[in-house]
Amino acid sequence: MDRRQFMTRTLRCASATAIAGVVPVSLIRVAFAQSQQDFSFACISDAHLQQVRGRQFVARQDRSLMRAVAEINRMQPRPDFVVFGGDLAQLGSSAELDHGADLLSRLHRPVHMVMGEHDYYLDLGEHWRGLFGAPNYSFDHKGVHFIVLNSILTCEAWTLRRWESAERRMAEMTGLDSPRMSPFMVGTAQRQWLQQDLDNTDITTPIVVLSHSPLQKIRKDWNFWTDDADMLQAMLAPFEQVNVLYGHVHQRLHHRIGNIRFDSVEATAWPWPSPQSDRQAGSHLPMLTLSDQAKPNRSATAHWQLVNLHNGRVDVTDAPDVQV
Repeated sequence: MDRRQFMTRTLRCASATAIAGVVPVSLIRVAFAQSQQDFSFACISDAHLQQVRGRQFVARQDRSLMRAVAEINRMQPRPDFVVFGGDLAQLGSSAELDHGADLLSRLHRPVHMVMGEHDYYLDLGEHWRGLFGAPNYSFDHKGVHFIVLNSILTCEAWTLRRWESAERRMAEMTGLDSPRMSPFMVGTAQRQWLQQDLDNTDITTPIVVLSHSPLQKIRKDWNFWTDDADMLQAMLAPFEQVNVLYGHVHQRLHHRIGNIRFDSVEATAWPWPSPQSDRQAGSHLPMLTLSDQAKPNRSATAHWQLVNLHNGRVDVTDAPDVQV
């Protein structure tokens, strides 16, 4: 087996405190033909930390993120790094983002951040960038090329001229199905940056793309949709092995388009319903090539979900001997 031909994703949904429910922590294992090249990284996403007043935050979201951080710190062997998939804050305030940054600083591994719309639409990402840096970047790790994209942008007319205040703009982006939301996009400038990055990457190099919104078109009226997804997929099509990991949808979705495998990371905050189970699904969903979408697990039993990112097959098994 060629070293690029097999990547395995391992999700663990672990029981948490009664108030926090089940905290999803995803452990991604990248496996090569020679096992000494293998490595893993952890993913958590969509904490939606919300300030109540002063130093008080909504307890459920707060405790869920704290538990996720604690579980990652207890993992043996330790993951090489951690990815946070976006929506650290709920209303994008400096207090929420600062609090989230403090909680994530307790992780014992390096953290790579992805920007979500709840982090962005109050001050257009100013405070988030001050804390975490540029929202689009790439890095290499043990033979794999990682690309982080800011996929929650939209047109300037909607962003800059439609709303009477930043708070109103932020409020419009907090709903699941507001008709006044605008579809997300990566945008021209970022696609140009991506093309330059890909031009310097060999087509045999395994690529993992990290985004917040899915780089595919799932359901437009819920904004599970990225307008320029088709262009992004065409840019990634020449590469032999591409995996896209994303947050935003608050559920597990698995899909394959050509050579590109798409897998979502569940939210630590709360689950959203599956579009496929919704009564309007037939008119809003594309034909999914992988039909093993699982509803969020809300039992108290810890389990592993093993997803082969090469062929998309999913196996769920109990793992009582897992050390966390």
